[in-house]
Amino acid sequence: MPGTYIPTDYFPVLVILLIASAIGLGALVAGILVRPRRPYAQKLTPYESGNPPIGEPRSQFSVKFYIIAMLFVVFDVEAVFMYPWAVAYDKLGIFGFVEMMLFMFILLIGYIYVWKKGAFNWE
Repeated sequence: MPGTYIPTDYFPVLVILLIASAIGLGALVAGILVRPRRPYAQKLTPYESGNPPIGEPRSQFSVKFYIIAMLFVVFDVEAVFMYPWAVAYDKLGIFGFVEMMLFMFILLIGYIYVWKKGAFNWE
């Protein structure tokens, strides 16, 4: 009959999901119940790698930091796409070679553009 289908194949997935959730919540509750509670002023102060903090906690970062991070991600994609290309190079033939050279050329144009804009100068 239409509308009476019960997906019994997913029941084991539901059981595993419930067990995993119970274990996770159980570990959190056990940690709350068992851990020692001895707060004191020095323990509650913030720290940076074991050193006392210097300056305001909400300091602003230079935009250059974010630009360099984004450029790293963009140009790192090149390596991600080159690995499968290198693995399948024999099967792709000249078509794959031309496509990868076109891809590298486009990335090179972008690299030259950001270089000329001065995005790599850290001052």
